[in-house]
Amino acid sequence: MKNSNSIKRIISVISVLVLIGIWKVASMLYQSDLILPSPESTIIATLNLFINEDFFKVIGATIFRGIIGFIISFILGVSLGIFAGTNKYFDAFLKPILVTIRSTPVISLILLALIWFKVDFVAIFIAFLTMFPFICGNVIDGIKNVDQDLVEMSGIYQIENHKIIKEVYLPAITPFIFSGASGAMGFGWRAIIIGEVLSQPQFGIGTLMQTAQTYLLVNEVIAWTIIAVIISYLFELIIRKVEQSIVIWR
Repeated sequence: MKNSNSIKRIISVISVLVLIGIWKVASMLYQSDLILPSPESTIIATLNLFINEDFFKVIGATIFRGIIGFIISFILGVSLGIFAGTNKYFDAFLKPILVTIRSTPVISLILLALIWFKVDFVAIFIAFLTMFPFICGNVIDGIKNVDQDLVEMSGIYQIENHKIIKEVYLPAITPFIFSGASGAMGFGWRAIIIGEVLSQPQFGIGTLMQTAQTYLLVNEVIAWTIIAVIISYLFELIIRKVEQSIVIWR
């Protein structure tokens, strides 16, 4: 098992090195930092961001918006998902809403949010609309995969509904909740940064990406992209670690 994990890590490292190699070759072909800077200059640009006095304000603002959007999405997604999964009429009511939110282009939602909200709330609103369908849909799917024999047996013994949800449904849907949360985080960070690019709050990764693009600082655009990817990866890793500690049977 340990050998298998080691081999997987080596393959992952090789994959990253191949991508960096392709990047290096492409930058040599273009021979212009205004089009595609080299990996070395981008790494230097990334390190320079850390010494910027506003760096932590910028990433802190983006992370704050993401966390707020995630918390709202998680609470509503789990609660409404459980209700929809246990009530076929509410499920029929909620399904078109989820489909509509999923199908609406993110850019349309952002443009509407720019009209409706102040700039600091645009990214939070977009984060919610992006994450909520993932979490809610996964919870509904989890509820529908619960062993109905257990539910019927609970009914026979006249166990109260809140105990059925706590003792039967929640343990069964926990993996679905974490899967939805992980997927929501992945898509949510992208939507948040797109929202910041267009809404231009005072502090935010998207704001500085747009500023760098305006002045053709391509290496800074890529540097902020790398930081955004790292943030997304770290939060997804946290979710997976929490899942492993809670869902002990997996």
